[in-house]
Amino acid sequence: MLPLENNGTAVSLVASHTVVDGLALGQVLADAAEDRTHELGYPLPGSRTKRQAVLEDGRQTLASVPELLKALTTMARLARHGRRDLASSIAAAPPPPRAAHDNEVVIVPTLSAFVDLAEWDGCAKRLGGTSNSLFSGFAARLGARMGRLLADGTVTLAFPVGERIQGDTRGNALTFANITVDPTNAAVDLGELRVKLKQALTGLAEAPNEMLATLPLAAMTPRWVARRLVGAGLGTSALPIGCSNLGVLDPAANRPDGTDADYAYGRLIEPGIPKATLDRIGGQLFVASGRVAGKIFITVVAYRPGQMNSSDQLREFVSQTFAEFNLTAEIDC
Repeated sequence: MLPLENNGTAVSLVASHTVVDGLALGQVLADAAEDRTHELGYPLPGSRTKRQAVLEDGRQTLASVPELLKALTTMARLARHGRRDLASSIAAAPPPPRAAHDNEVVIVPTLSAFVDLAEWDGCAKRLGGTSNSLFSGFAARLGARMGRLLADGTVTLAFPVGERIQGDTRGNALTFANITVDPTNAAVDLGELRVKLKQALTGLAEAPNEMLATLPLAAMTPRWVARRLVGAGLGTSALPIGCSNLGVLDPAANRPDGTDADYAYGRLIEPGIPKATLDRIGGQLFVASGRVAGKIFITVVAYRPGQMNSSDQLREFVSQTFAEFNLTAEIDC
């Protein structure tokens, strides 16, 4: 809770993505506002003796052995068939010369922007797209402006795709899809993006992402390996643009204290990330969106190796991109 100068209040909630995804976090906020609870099957605190806990948890661990073996088999197969792709995710960009400040912690610039829903949807219709393809087009044009172009002039958009259904209490219920598009005309015609998004989603339905089968190994992965694979979740492109579209949020998620908030948004943060890591992976660009309270929010987190990285510079990039789409946005750094 943070009091504001105009007598208002800001509510901030931070959650680890290893525990919950964006849609689940929105669901949790709505549940809290509506006083809804879920029976997750966990024992109450202090309801088990230490011996009971060890025995029960041990049995659960043994029961998960087949799943772990399957995950190991999948990982081995993916490593054999995709050595080149794996290498590109480990070394997404040439390492810069080592310097004394390489291990300094970077505060990555971020901002949030808000566009009236009627104006946003009107723009999507005018360009022959949908809200999702307009969001993708915005991310593509922003990525191009910030230098995340591949050698052939295309950009790679990496999407988490939610698989959450009614009553689903999994922390992370999602898969991933990647598309490569030419961003040149994204601000005037969303046709290509709309087709490629549809093809990617259809492809996921027909052939699920095999990488998800390796998730049971996450808790056993050494930290140094996890750091080297930091780009794998966003695909094997050297310069992926992370795009997370939460869609329409439950109106109750906008009432954490029981009253409707004037503004609400979600964004990705990675506190404590070293400059050397950001340089090694070629920087980062994450764009997120959601529809709530009559607006669509767009949040951007961006870092460019060897370039000026400031909130003012990011604001300029984002403002120019909105202008390309003839959209009026309220931007807050």
